[in-house]
Amino acid sequence: MKKSIPLFFLSLLGSLFTSPSVASHPEVNLPKSEQGRVNQLQIPHLSEVELPVTQASLLTQSSNELAEGKVREIISSEKISDNNSEQDSEIQLEVIGEKDALPESTPIHVVDQEEIRKQGASSVADVLKRMPGFAINDVGHGADIHTGTYYRGASINQSVILINGRQVNVNVNTYHGATDLNSISVEAIDRVELYSGAASSLYGSSAVGGVINIITKQGSGRPRLNTAVEFGSLNLNNQQASFSGGTENVRYNFSFERFFIDNKYLVPVGAANRDANGNLFNADTATSTYFGNIAVDLNPKNTLSFDVKKLSSRRGLVYFGFPLQKDRLDHDGLNMGLSWRSQLAENSRLTTTFGFNQDFFNTYGPTVFGGVEYYRTGTLDTKQYTARLDHEWKITPNYQLRWGADVNNLNLDGTTDSTRPDRIIFNETENRSLLNTALFAVNTVRIGDAFQVDLGLRQNFDSEYGNYLNPSVGFRYGVSPNIAVRGSWSSVQRNPGLDQKYLYDTVHGWLPNSDLKPETGSNWTAGIDIGLSQNLTGQFTYFGSSLNNRLGIIRGKWENVGLVDTNGFEAAFRWNVTRNWSTFLNYTYTDAKIKTGSEAGLQLGLIPYSNLQAGIGYGKDGWEANLYASYYSGARRALFTPPGSRNTDFSPSYFNLDLSARVPLARNLGLTFYLENLLGEQYEKVNRIYSPGFTFRVGLSSSI
Repeated sequence: MKKSIPLFFLSLLGSLFTSPSVASHPEVNLPKSEQGRVNQLQIPHLSEVELPVTQASLLTQSSNELAEGKVREIISSEKISDNNSEQDSEIQLEVIGEKDALPESTPIHVVDQEEIRKQGASSVADVLKRMPGFAINDVGHGADIHTGTYYRGASINQSVILINGRQVNVNVNTYHGATDLNSISVEAIDRVELYSGAASSLYGSSAVGGVINIITKQGSGRPRLNTAVEFGSLNLNNQQASFSGGTENVRYNFSFERFFIDNKYLVPVGAANRDANGNLFNADTATSTYFGNIAVDLNPKNTLSFDVKKLSSRRGLVYFGFPLQKDRLDHDGLNMGLSWRSQLAENSRLTTTFGFNQDFFNTYGPTVFGGVEYYRTGTLDTKQYTARLDHEWKITPNYQLRWGADVNNLNLDGTTDSTRPDRIIFNETENRSLLNTALFAVNTVRIGDAFQVDLGLRQNFDSEYGNYLNPSVGFRYGVSPNIAVRGSWSSVQRNPGLDQKYLYDTVHGWLPNSDLKPETGSNWTAGIDIGLSQNLTGQFTYFGSSLNNRLGIIRGKWENVGLVDTNGFEAAFRWNVTRNWSTFLNYTYTDAKIKTGSEAGLQLGLIPYSNLQAGIGYGKDGWEANLYASYYSGARRALFTPPGSRNTDFSPSYFNLDLSARVPLARNLGLTFYLENLLGEQYEKVNRIYSPGFTFRVGLSSSI
């Protein structure tokens, strides 16, 4: 559906706004034929509009508040040349999807597809590594799934991961079954959003760190074919293609991405998995991802959408390579979702979602015992069926209720098979299932124009752990038009995985424990949002959590090992210097302290105290250049250390510079560059896994 708006009229509307932090905007009244899908369409200030690629506002990492029940707008032009000498007299306003009504008591960080493209990101992990709160060790050259992804000090399985609002991580922890964000390609992604605080009442009590929501693209307008090919250091080979379009009532997008890199490079003595020639061994990665999305407007008030993602990933493992590790990991995934969104009334919207997610993890390789080489394999096959009913109801101008129900049924098939004599006794096949249902509600109350309170409840009914209630509360107070303070608290519970309770891990030699208890505790935030000027914004957030009964390994068996308290600070700045120049800076400090047990007083392994990401970018007439800086303070080397080494040592800190650029060759053809590690330093990424030094990628991208 399109609505043409003359450029001068859009400019006039934009001039009515004097600050991007204004809480409300004038409404646009559309024809009655369009009101069913767009009720209160907002036109933001021009500085907030996503412009076409030739005039893109660079480095658009930002912290956006999602408007209640509103839609996302994108400004596009059908006739823009690379030299920007010819433009339409009108700009087309494309409505591509509605935003959920989320609590405003915690910051909602967003990175969109334009910034993803400029970063040269090849996976969701690449995207998140430059967002506040994240420490991602298992991304980039030589990355290994053991080294982990952490959000505000919580592991990847202590956060909730969504695709289009439905949960996809299944909480398996052995045979490298944790959610691998490197295996989620970016070609199909429209944006990535981060939630925390009261949002845990909506999406799951296991959100110790927060909620990661991956929103996929929808097509619109005339059919368009986008292709890209890229080659680079270490035999990197990446191909991407997408075909999208739509009519007034139908939108579609189909994409494919293939990625390969051998990651064979020289590493220093003492590095993990260093072969006889001094090269990193068994670190190659190959992934293929297929995606499809179609949305149909059945009538002005009802929209039906379906999306599917198929993944095939093959990679080597390097992390505990003392001596040389030869294990391989095969990961095949299938994710499907069907959603029906119905506008029941002007202030009432009902969304019904059904989902299916399958992950097949198979780890296999040789094992040596008594000087003889044997063979081992461990398999996890999970099938997850989900259903969700979600009702957003603005009962009065100052009171909104969002409530609904979740159903999550998980089936786990696990197999342990080893020819090693001392492990044959543990060979087994397990078939387990778990049913979790939940009722949730978040009440949002506005008191005057400046104060808002969010009160949430999530009542869980679990076939393994019984019934438990997780409340949440948050507030936001607008001190002035440009300053707001906020805070939140939520109760959390993360249950052990079925594999940790019932399946022997023959790869690591870890015994299951059917008596494991859930990790329970709470998390909280407090912060301030400041509009320093129309083009300069800042967010400052203190975050913390306290988690009892954390899970770990004691003498080769899964156990509840004690208490971890986490406290930290985030700062996020964004400055649009001029129309063509912009910058961002994100800084995170995380103190994740072990409070009980033999490691009491130590920082959690693999989590740095300080992590900083900054960038400056320029773009005009199709030319782009973006310089990124990273600082990592080093993290405690925790597990799988060489003989004689201590697990209390920290890896050294490092500083890194990356550069991405685009050169227009023709109207719809561009040459892209990505130069990583400009300083050429071979730093230790984490726990004796090293970068290769300077690397490059070069490619071509086109749009037809």
